[in-house]
Amino acid sequence: MAGVSSESLTTALEQLEAKLPLASLQLARELFGILGTVDSSAGLRRALTDPSRSGEEKSALVKQLFGGKVSADAAEIASGLAGSRWADARDIGDALETLAATVVIAVAENKSAVSASGFTGLEELENELFAFKQAVASSHDVQAALAEPQASAAAKVALAGKLVPGASEEAKLLIGQAVSQPRGVKAVKLIDSFAALAAKRRQRWIATVSVTRPLTETQASRLQAGLDALYGRDLKVNVNVDPALIGGIRVQVGDEVLDASVVSRLSELRRQLAG
Repeated sequence: MAGVSSESLTTALEQLEAKLPLASLQLARELFGILGTVDSSAGLRRALTDPSRSGEEKSALVKQLFGGKVSADAAEIASGLAGSRWADARDIGDALETLAATVVIAVAENKSAVSASGFTGLEELENELFAFKQAVASSHDVQAALAEPQASAAAKVALAGKLVPGASEEAKLLIGQAVSQPRGVKAVKLIDSFAALAAKRRQRWIATVSVTRPLTETQASRLQAGLDALYGRDLKVNVNVDPALIGGIRVQVGDEVLDASVVSRLSELRRQLAG
């Protein structure tokens, strides 16, 4: 996806962010359901991506089709996509898939408890998706069964469930979607896409901190507390020592980099490290 479609997806993801703290798997299921309807009708895809029709007209079509059948949030998200511009008719379906998967991933992210194995919800989801991919790769029979065009979606979902027993509800939903609606690609390739989305989201909460000299235990604790307060959540902090670093400290959290040029935010961290 590139150009105008990529811009539309970026905007949709930004708007979705406000809904994610309270998102549920039901919202994801509804978005996947809307995706199934869109994928099943070439005429509908053309109508929703026709550049000659206004965004308001296309949004109204979505509300007419799905209003009362899905939640207000799902209808709002889908109508927002319809009102955007798309370079190709398939792109709106790809966007719906990405948004639905992002909701699932956010639900895993929002889990406050760490699993018995010591992983966060996002880490657990990534591990389960990887385990499914490995299980498929290890069996030609499984690969053939998942690719069998005559097999029902329910049968493929049931088979997939046997490959990752005990998986979380989030993993089951993404894996079930991948095997039942692969949308022209292999299920494992779609799982790779979902896993990449999860990894990118988890990276947002990993802080890589570069400092000029090793930190004491007290300094490390203060740094952790300062970053947690700055971002409003518990971060995983990785510290690197770089004697050549200019400015004394550099912090990267996801795509955001804080260095000596961001004086107002780093000065507080320096004060906390200094005690």
